[in-house]
Amino acid sequence: MQIKSLLISLLLTSFTCWLSGCATQNLFRPSSVSTQIDSTFLGQENTQYTIRKDDKISISVWNHDDLSVGSLYSIYSANEVYGKWVMVDPNGEVPIPKIGKVKLVGLTLLQARQQLLTEFKKWVVDPIIDVKVLNREVTVLGELKNPGKFLLEKESNSLVELLGRAGDFDLYADRQAIQVIRTIDNQPHTISIDLTRMDQFATRNIQILPGDVVYVPAKKAKLWDKRAGPSVLPVASAITTILVLVKFFI
Repeated sequence: MQIKSLLISLLLTSFTCWLSGCATQNLFRPSSVSTQIDSTFLGQENTQYTIRKDDKISISVWNHDDLSVGSLYSIYSANEVYGKWVMVDPNGEVPIPKIGKVKLVGLTLLQARQQLLTEFKKWVVDPIIDVKVLNREVTVLGELKNPGKFLLEKESNSLVELLGRAGDFDLYADRQAIQVIRTIDNQPHTISIDLTRMDQFATRNIQILPGDVVYVPAKKAKLWDKRAGPSVLPVASAITTILVLVKFFI
Protein backbone atom coordinates (compact mmCIF):
# COMPACT_ATOMS: atom_id res chain seq x y z
CA MET A 1 0.00 0.00 0.00
CA GLN A 2 2.88 2.34 0.74
CA ILE A 3 4.34 1.69 -2.72
CA LYS A 4 0.92 2.30 -4.29
CA SER A 5 0.54 5.62 -2.48
CA LEU A 6 4.08 6.62 -3.48
CA LEU A 7 3.43 5.90 -7.15
CA ILE A 8 0.13 7.77 -7.15
CA SER A 9 1.83 10.72 -5.47
CA LEU A 10 4.57 10.61 -8.11
CA LEU A 11 1.97 10.56 -10.87
CA LEU A 12 0.15 13.60 -9.48
CA THR A 13 3.40 15.49 -8.89
CA SER A 14 4.66 14.84 -12.45
CA PHE A 15 1.36 15.90 -13.98
CA THR A 16 1.23 19.08 -11.87
CA CYS A 17 4.79 20.00 -12.85
CA TRP A 18 3.96 19.50 -16.52
CA LEU A 19 0.91 21.74 -16.21
CA SER A 20 2.88 24.47 -14.45
CA GLY A 21 5.44 24.37 -17.23
CA CYS A 22 2.72 25.36 -19.66
CA ALA A 23 2.04 28.72 -17.95
CA THR A 24 2.25 31.66 -20.31
CA GLN A 25 5.41 33.73 -19.97
CA ASN A 26 4.16 37.17 -20.95
CA LEU A 27 6.50 40.15 -21.23
CA PHE A 28 4.63 42.29 -18.70
CA ARG A 29 2.79 40.93 -15.66
CA PRO A 30 -0.90 41.93 -15.63
CA SER A 31 -0.97 41.82 -11.81
CA SER A 32 1.05 45.04 -11.65
CA VAL A 33 -1.24 46.90 -14.04
CA SER A 34 -3.92 49.35 -12.99
CA THR A 35 -7.38 48.90 -14.49
CA GLN A 36 -8.38 52.45 -13.55
CA ILE A 37 -7.87 55.05 -16.28
CA ASP A 38 -6.19 57.95 -14.48
CA SER A 39 -5.31 61.44 -15.67
CA THR A 40 -2.11 60.12 -17.27
CA PHE A 41 -4.19 58.49 -20.00
CA LEU A 42 -7.26 60.74 -20.09
CA GLY A 43 -7.86 64.05 -21.83
CA GLN A 44 -5.04 63.63 -24.36
CA GLU A 45 -7.14 64.26 -27.49
CA ASN A 46 -5.92 67.83 -27.89
CA THR A 47 -2.38 67.30 -26.59
CA GLN A 48 0.24 68.81 -28.87
CA TYR A 49 3.64 67.20 -29.20
CA THR A 50 6.55 69.15 -27.76
CA ILE A 51 10.00 68.86 -29.26
CA ARG A 52 12.46 66.79 -27.21
CA LYS A 53 16.19 66.25 -27.09
CA ASP A 54 17.43 63.80 -29.73
CA ASP A 55 14.42 64.47 -31.96
CA LYS A 56 15.10 64.45 -35.68
CA ILE A 57 13.79 67.67 -37.21
CA SER A 58 13.21 68.68 -40.81
CA ILE A 59 12.75 72.36 -41.68
CA SER A 60 11.17 73.41 -44.96
CA VAL A 61 11.22 76.94 -46.37
CA TRP A 62 9.13 77.34 -49.52
CA ASN A 63 11.29 78.03 -52.61
CA HIS A 64 14.47 78.26 -50.51
CA ASP A 65 16.28 74.92 -50.45
CA ASP A 66 19.44 76.68 -49.29
CA LEU A 67 17.68 77.53 -46.01
CA SER A 68 15.88 74.20 -45.66
CA VAL A 69 16.86 70.91 -44.07
CA GLY A 70 15.08 68.05 -45.84
CA SER A 71 12.53 70.32 -47.48
CA LEU A 72 9.05 68.94 -48.02
CA TYR A 73 8.72 71.31 -50.96
CA SER A 74 11.48 69.89 -53.15
CA ILE A 75 12.74 66.57 -54.48
CA TYR A 76 15.12 66.46 -51.51
CA SER A 77 12.32 65.68 -49.11
CA ALA A 78 12.61 64.95 -45.41
CA ASN A 79 13.77 61.39 -44.89
CA GLU A 80 14.96 59.84 -41.64
CA VAL A 81 16.77 57.02 -43.43
CA TYR A 82 18.91 59.23 -45.69
CA GLY A 83 19.71 61.87 -43.10
CA LYS A 84 17.67 64.79 -44.39
CA TRP A 85 17.24 66.15 -40.88
CA VAL A 86 18.99 67.81 -37.95
CA MET A 87 19.00 66.43 -34.42
CA VAL A 88 18.07 68.39 -31.32
CA ASP A 89 21.30 68.46 -29.29
CA PRO A 90 21.66 68.01 -25.50
CA ASN A 91 21.18 71.78 -25.10
CA GLY A 92 17.82 71.60 -26.91
CA GLU A 93 19.16 73.43 -29.98
CA VAL A 94 19.31 72.72 -33.71
CA PRO A 95 21.71 74.23 -36.27
CA ILE A 96 19.93 76.07 -39.10
CA PRO A 97 21.60 77.38 -42.28
CA LYS A 98 22.48 81.12 -42.14
CA ILE A 99 20.74 81.50 -38.78
CA GLY A 100 22.86 79.33 -36.51
CA LYS A 101 21.63 77.44 -33.46
CA VAL A 102 18.03 77.92 -32.38
CA LYS A 103 16.57 76.46 -29.20
CA LEU A 104 13.44 74.43 -29.98
CA VAL A 105 13.21 71.92 -27.13
CA GLY A 106 9.94 72.15 -25.19
CA LEU A 107 8.14 73.97 -28.02
CA THR A 108 5.13 72.61 -29.89
CA LEU A 109 5.47 72.40 -33.66
CA LEU A 110 3.28 75.49 -33.98
CA GLN A 111 5.50 77.44 -31.57
CA ALA A 112 8.63 76.22 -33.36
CA ARG A 113 7.26 77.41 -36.71
CA GLN A 114 6.46 80.80 -35.23
CA GLN A 115 9.93 81.17 -33.77
CA LEU A 116 11.62 80.14 -37.02
CA LEU A 117 9.30 82.41 -38.97
CA THR A 118 10.64 85.35 -36.99
CA GLU A 119 14.22 84.28 -37.73
CA PHE A 120 13.69 83.63 -41.45
CA LYS A 121 12.00 87.00 -41.99
CA LYS A 122 15.50 88.47 -41.76
CA TRP A 123 16.34 86.64 -45.01
CA VAL A 124 13.05 85.98 -46.79
CA VAL A 125 9.98 88.11 -47.51
CA ASP A 126 6.82 86.43 -46.17
CA PRO A 127 8.40 83.00 -45.72
CA ILE A 128 6.31 79.83 -45.74
CA ILE A 129 7.76 77.38 -43.21
CA ASP A 130 7.02 73.86 -42.10
CA VAL A 131 8.65 72.00 -39.21
CA LYS A 132 8.34 68.25 -38.86
CA VAL A 133 9.54 65.72 -36.27
CA LEU A 134 10.56 62.53 -38.06
CA ASN A 135 10.90 60.15 -35.12
CA ARG A 136 7.53 60.36 -33.34
CA GLU A 137 7.21 56.64 -32.80
CA VAL A 138 5.29 54.13 -30.73
CA THR A 139 6.24 50.51 -30.11
CA VAL A 140 3.55 47.85 -30.53
CA LEU A 141 4.39 44.38 -29.21
CA GLY A 142 2.75 41.04 -28.54
CA GLU A 143 0.03 38.94 -30.15
CA LEU A 144 -0.51 40.97 -33.32
CA LYS A 145 -0.06 40.07 -36.96
CA ASN A 146 2.48 42.84 -37.67
CA PRO A 147 3.97 44.21 -34.42
CA GLY A 148 6.78 46.74 -34.56
CA LYS A 149 7.52 50.47 -34.44
CA PHE A 150 5.12 52.91 -36.06
CA LEU A 151 5.53 56.56 -36.94
CA LEU A 152 2.77 58.92 -35.85
CA GLU A 153 1.97 61.29 -38.66
CA LYS A 154 -1.03 62.89 -36.92
CA GLU A 155 -1.41 64.67 -33.61
CA SER A 156 -4.32 62.44 -32.59
CA ASN A 157 -3.85 58.65 -32.67
CA SER A 158 -6.15 56.22 -30.85
CA LEU A 159 -5.34 52.79 -29.43
CA VAL A 160 -7.61 51.03 -31.91
CA GLU A 161 -5.95 52.86 -34.82
CA LEU A 162 -2.51 51.63 -33.73
CA LEU A 163 -3.74 48.06 -33.28
CA GLY A 164 -5.20 48.25 -36.77
CA ARG A 165 -1.87 49.41 -38.20
CA ALA A 166 -0.26 46.43 -36.49
CA GLY A 167 -2.45 44.09 -38.51
CA ASP A 168 -5.18 43.33 -35.95
CA PHE A 169 -5.07 40.69 -33.20
CA ASP A 170 -3.46 37.30 -33.64
CA LEU A 171 -5.25 34.07 -32.69
CA TYR A 172 -4.04 33.94 -29.07
CA ALA A 173 -4.31 37.67 -28.27
CA ASP A 174 -5.78 38.47 -24.88
CA ARG A 175 -8.11 41.33 -25.80
CA GLN A 176 -9.13 41.76 -22.17
CA ALA A 177 -5.69 42.81 -20.91
CA ILE A 178 -4.10 45.14 -23.48
CA GLN A 179 -1.40 47.15 -21.78
CA VAL A 180 -0.20 50.67 -22.51
CA ILE A 181 3.03 51.89 -20.90
CA ARG A 182 3.74 55.62 -20.83
CA THR A 183 6.85 57.20 -19.32
CA ILE A 184 6.50 60.65 -17.77
CA ASP A 185 9.47 62.27 -15.99
CA ASN A 186 11.29 58.90 -16.11
CA GLN A 187 8.40 57.23 -14.26
CA PRO A 188 6.48 54.48 -16.12
CA HIS A 189 2.68 54.51 -15.92
CA THR A 190 0.83 51.38 -17.02
CA ILE A 191 -2.81 50.63 -17.67
CA SER A 192 -4.71 47.48 -18.69
CA ILE A 193 -7.60 47.92 -21.12
CA ASP A 194 -10.40 45.48 -21.95
CA LEU A 195 -11.46 45.92 -25.58
CA THR A 196 -14.00 43.10 -25.52
CA ARG A 197 -16.62 45.33 -23.89
CA MET A 198 -18.45 48.06 -25.75
CA ASP A 199 -19.55 50.00 -22.69
CA GLN A 200 -17.38 53.08 -22.21
CA PHE A 201 -15.58 52.28 -25.48
CA ALA A 202 -14.74 55.94 -26.06
CA THR A 203 -12.95 56.05 -22.71
CA ARG A 204 -11.13 52.77 -23.24
CA ASN A 205 -9.98 53.74 -26.74
CA ILE A 206 -7.35 56.08 -25.30
CA GLN A 207 -5.05 58.36 -27.24
CA ILE A 208 -1.57 56.97 -27.91
CA LEU A 209 1.33 59.41 -27.61
CA PRO A 210 4.85 59.26 -29.06
CA GLY A 211 7.08 57.07 -26.92
CA ASP A 212 4.22 54.85 -25.69
CA VAL A 213 4.52 51.07 -25.67
CA VAL A 214 1.41 49.04 -26.51
CA TYR A 215 1.57 45.38 -25.52
CA VAL A 216 -0.97 42.64 -26.27
CA PRO A 217 -0.30 39.60 -24.06
CA ALA A 218 -1.05 36.00 -24.99
CA LYS A 219 -3.83 33.92 -23.51
CA LYS A 220 -2.77 31.11 -21.19
CA ALA A 221 -3.91 28.60 -23.78
CA LYS A 222 -1.10 29.53 -26.19
CA LEU A 223 1.76 27.60 -24.62
CA TRP A 224 -0.58 24.79 -23.69
CA ASP A 225 -1.51 24.33 -27.35
CA LYS A 226 2.08 24.72 -28.55
CA ARG A 227 3.50 22.27 -26.04
CA ALA A 228 0.67 19.78 -26.19
CA GLY A 229 1.76 18.30 -29.52
CA PRO A 230 5.41 17.46 -28.77
CA SER A 231 4.77 16.89 -25.07
CA VAL A 232 1.72 14.65 -25.04
CA LEU A 233 3.54 11.49 -26.16
CA PRO A 234 6.31 11.38 -23.51
CA VAL A 235 3.93 12.50 -20.76
CA ALA A 236 1.34 9.91 -21.77
CA SER A 237 4.07 7.27 -21.85
CA ALA A 238 5.21 8.20 -18.35
CA ILE A 239 1.64 8.12 -17.02
CA THR A 240 1.06 4.71 -18.62
CA THR A 241 4.23 3.34 -17.04
CA ILE A 242 3.24 4.59 -13.60
CA LEU A 243 -0.27 3.14 -13.98
CA VAL A 244 1.18 -0.25 -14.93
CA LEU A 245 3.42 -0.19 -11.87
CA VAL A 246 0.50 0.79 -9.67
CA LYS A 247 -1.54 -2.13 -11.04
CA PHE A 248 1.41 -4.51 -10.59
CA PHE A 249 1.84 -3.62 -6.92
CA ILE A 250 -1.88 -3.71 -6.04
